[in-house]
Amino acid sequence: MTLDQPTASRRSDQPQLRVHIRWMIRRDMAEVLDIERSSFEFPWFEEEFIRCLRQRNCIGMVAEHAERVVGFMIYELHKTRLHILNFAVASDVRRRGIGRQMLEKLVGKLSSQRRTRITLEVRETNLAAQVFFRAGGFKATSVLHDFYDDSPEDAYLMQYCCHPEVAELILPMNRIDRLAG
Repeated sequence: MTLDQPTASRRSDQPQLRVHIRWMIRRDMAEVLDIERSSFEFPWFEEEFIRCLRQRNCIGMVAEHAERVVGFMIYELHKTRLHILNFAVASDVRRRGIGRQMLEKLVGKLSSQRRTRITLEVRETNLAAQVFFRAGGFKATSVLHDFYDDSPEDAYLMQYCCHPEVAELILPMNRIDRLAG
């Protein structure tokens, strides 16, 4: 995951951008792939996006500003949770609230009766994503050793629960949580 990573040119007085979040359509793919390639060391290829999005439980959404795709997320619907597979914001508009708005959209899909949490994996070296998700209410719950096919890198499994008081009973404070934030 790559989210709103800090850049040398970041200025604190940059205005937040309001985006329209909508379902991803085929004509978005070129812009999504540009964001993907500029965000990740090991980017998904178009075939991976298409294969994923053809699954019944997989959803793609884009954040649009001024008729330009500036962010995207791919997630799966499971019985009791949403699982983020891919999440990125265009490098030239990071740290302007786009990632936060996309997360808020996902959190709005949770309910106390059905899907009560959001999960994702974050590379151990992707500190910006860890900090971003932690600020969004996610907690690291475990380490997944040798998780990635493209590197021997570990991942943190992170989780957001719509009932934080219940999550505290289920997820006690541990070494992983302290390391991740």
